[in-house]
Amino acid sequence: MKHIYALLTGLIFGTGIAISGMMDPAKVLNFFDLAGTWDPSLAFVMGGALVVTFIGYRLVWRRDAPLFGGRFQVPTSTVLDSKLIGGSALFGIGWGIAGFCPGAAIPALGTGRWEVALFLVAVIAGFFLRRVLPVAKLPRTAS
Repeated sequence: MKHIYALLTGLIFGTGIAISGMMDPAKVLNFFDLAGTWDPSLAFVMGGALVVTFIGYRLVWRRDAPLFGGRFQVPTSTVLDSKLIGGSALFGIGWGIAGFCPGAAIPALGTGRWEVALFLVAVIAGFFLRRVLPVAKLPRTAS
């Protein structure tokens, strides 16, 4: 049953990405083009996601445990380290260059565009490169 709910969740997410137009990298890139063809639709999509997430967390945290799993797996670290900062920066740079984030690129595979496949190959390659490349250490700061 766990896998069926995961599939349904993915289908709902992918449908939302498709309906909102976020599979089109031009819409995403136009959001970042403040001096040109600015398109605020990404802000509305993110705002809608925040509202749904806010409500969802309020409902979920009322439970003692998740429906599928022994316990909630919540990050406990508050450390801002090089992995977090570097990963966030790489994510943002990649999103700004390609117009895709991995979550939107997966449903966009259905469009048949070679650029989407190339982007996802680059993401997967980045996952594997991270395992073999050293990471610079930044000073630890608590937030």
